[in-house]
Amino acid sequence: MKRKDFNIMGNVKIIESLKAQLLRVIGDFYTLLTRGSNVCEDAIVECIAGAIIILYTLGDKLGYSLPEIDHEIKTKLDRGIRAEDEVEKEGKSLSKLKEYISNRRDQ
Repeated sequence: MKRKDFNIMGNVKIIESLKAQLLRVIGDFYTLLTRGSNVCEDAIVECIAGAIIILYTLGDKLGYSLPEIDHEIKTKLDRGIRAEDEVEKEGKSLSKLKEYISNRRDQ
């Protein structure tokens, strides 16, 4: 990480804000799930997208590059696929996600 990109006090404030936002989004997500997915479909997708954005931004503020985060995601997906994770066994969800992530640069 370049020294000029590492503003400790500014980053601490932003990191704390991102952590609070993530907790709110997860809380909203759980609340929406109790109402049923048919009622809140758009709001559920909004929560999922918001959580992903917050986590990428948080990783960036902690000094990790976006490609580094993507690489780790692919690595974890590979491990889950090879280990035949329960989610993978029940519908190839990890394989679908890995394929999507690998191809999304083309979209």
